[in-house]
Amino acid sequence: MSKRIVLALVGLVVLALSAAWLLRGEIALRAMARAMDRNLAAAPADGLPDGLHVALCGSGSPMPDPTRAGPCTAVLAGERLFVFDSGAGSVRNLTLMGMAPARVERVFLTHFHSDHIDGLGELMLQHWAGGAAKTPVPVHGPTGVETVVSGLMTAYGPDRGYRIAHHGEAVVPPSGFGGEARPFAIGTGPAQVTLIDEPDLKIRAFPVDHAPVSPAVGYIVEYKGRKAVISGDTDITASVEQAARNADLLVHEALSLRLVGLQKAAAERAGRANLVKIFADITDYHADPEAIAALAGRAKVRYLLLTHIVPPLPLRALEGPFLGDSRKIFDGPVRVGRDGDMISLPAGSADIRHTHRLR
Repeated sequence: MSKRIVLALVGLVVLALSAAWLLRGEIALRAMARAMDRNLAAAPADGLPDGLHVALCGSGSPMPDPTRAGPCTAVLAGERLFVFDSGAGSVRNLTLMGMAPARVERVFLTHFHSDHIDGLGELMLQHWAGGAAKTPVPVHGPTGVETVVSGLMTAYGPDRGYRIAHHGEAVVPPSGFGGEARPFAIGTGPAQVTLIDEPDLKIRAFPVDHAPVSPAVGYIVEYKGRKAVISGDTDITASVEQAARNADLLVHEALSLRLVGLQKAAAERAGRANLVKIFADITDYHADPEAIAALAGRAKVRYLLLTHIVPPLPLRALEGPFLGDSRKIFDGPVRVGRDGDMISLPAGSADIRHTHRLR
């Protein structure tokens, strides 16, 4: 190839790159428009096999963590979307994960600690305004959920008025605002409460030990032969072990006694007596990963996903110290949950698949 041809080709490449640079805004706009079309047309279950899919829309705790939103677990049973707890930041994660709040069929609360409900007002609002809902989203929870839902609807009352005045009743029907509290009574024994009982789908609540927080519950979700259990906040309890018997997936909250001990020691050195007390107190109503691993083994769980991670883990290298000997104690997969993690349990199969929905 002659030198003249080479120079001509280089010149064309330079011109093409220059044109792309000058038109980069227009190119980005077109890409953005395509992404908007794709996202608005997509349904949460698109691309997934029929089955039970459990995703972490929030894997954090009340402790500040820039990588984890507040507690939230999303469950797709076939094409039906349910949300369990709604911590701060989790509603935005739901949208980023392709699970628009407008498509949430029901919400289930495990208990009423602030970090489990401080995103609920946003979830109810986005369900209403984002989907032109004509009926409020049902919010299941143990006795006391009425107070939570009512209080949030009162707090969002002025916003309701603004949006109706601005967009009109056809866009934001007044009848669809907020949530419909659906309380259930739960005892302290092993008895479970059935909330959905259909041929292909069953959702049950069971009591857990988060004293002095009471009532507090976990949930069992079964769909077409696959079973997932969500512990809620709890110490190690027989009720969780019973509920998780032969489950494909156990989603369990986790607190590392070793790492919280480091926090307590730092608070002592800093003279922060209030934090010393808090770091000591929280260890008696949460569960250490090694103890959870032992429970999962006894229950013959197939996959263990840890969430509500305490303390925050700013470096992935800390997952090893957080887990301790968990992977030696439990012979199945153990994952320290991160926002966007999804565990898929296809119907009619024994497969368990991990993917990540946040990119």
